[in-house]
Amino acid sequence: MLHVLIGEDDFSVRQALNEIKKGIGNAAALMTNTTVLDGRQVTLEQMRSACDTVPFLSEKRLVIVEGLFERFEIGNRTGRKKSAGKPEPSEEYKAIAGGIKNLPEFTELVLLGGGIKAGNTLLRELSTVTRVRYFPSLKQAQLSQWILQRVKAAGGTISPQAVNLLISFVGNDLWIMSNEVDKLVLFAGERRIEEDDVRVVVSYAQEANIFAMIDAVLEFRASTAQGLLQQLLKQGVAPVQLLVMLSRQVRIIFQIKEMRGQGKSRADIQRKLGLTSDFVLRKAWDQADRYSPARIREVYHRLLETDVSIKTGKLEGEVALDILVAGLGQRGTISA
Repeated sequence: MLHVLIGEDDFSVRQALNEIKKGIGNAAALMTNTTVLDGRQVTLEQMRSACDTVPFLSEKRLVIVEGLFERFEIGNRTGRKKSAGKPEPSEEYKAIAGGIKNLPEFTELVLLGGGIKAGNTLLRELSTVTRVRYFPSLKQAQLSQWILQRVKAAGGTISPQAVNLLISFVGNDLWIMSNEVDKLVLFAGERRIEEDDVRVVVSYAQEANIFAMIDAVLEFRASTAQGLLQQLLKQGVAPVQLLVMLSRQVRIIFQIKEMRGQGKSRADIQRKLGLTSDFVLRKAWDQADRYSPARIREVYHRLLETDVSIKTGKLEGEVALDILVAGLGQRGTISA
């Protein structure tokens, strides 16, 4: 049987894959009868061999192929070397689809893909013989409902305000969201999860305070920046860790500003920077709009100088950060 699972929501794709595994039979027997293939490199012969192999002490064999659809996206290049006599990609999909359509009864073949476009040639060919299950990234209303269901399934309750704050911190990455929801349910116990719980428990709350502190520094609001610094230190963030977090965020802001100047799209920038959090991207994008490259560069170099002074033992961590924030909060020759 053929299963096709595609979409940007990788968490839900993997959940669907787990349900397929549960429906096949004994988990121990399945371990010895499962083959995972890299669809970006796999040949038709390798797929046929994996699918045609008779299962050992089991009624079913599971073959998982990830990245096969990506090979047939328009304009995609996988880096695979073309072998002599090998068909062009425009024709290759027909041979692969033909092989997939003739699966042995004992084989469960699962094809996984990311954000595959409707015009994908292999997807169009296979959609005529099987149901394609789509898992797009969840929008605000869908994500809110997902959180409510997740909290309820874990035996908890959550306020609408806490849901909205949670979404603003985490975005629609369900891998991170599921982990944060589970932590919140444990933290709140039998009472309802509120906004303050989200601020205390969710790791991205620290990122929010880091961005607020960067704003205060870039805008020469020294007292606000120092207050946020003390708050983060009281939360248990080590001075060196805090300096690393500050440097990372300022670097991201500067890189976004540079790449936007080069005409890069938002999606390209997010991919190149490896940002999985919509919250981090959104905040850095906004800050890149509001501050000059000169001011961002000045702050970044001062952060690096402070890092050196701590690592060489010239200054204690908290003292170095106090001096850094106080100094950056004073207006000098460089303005925002």
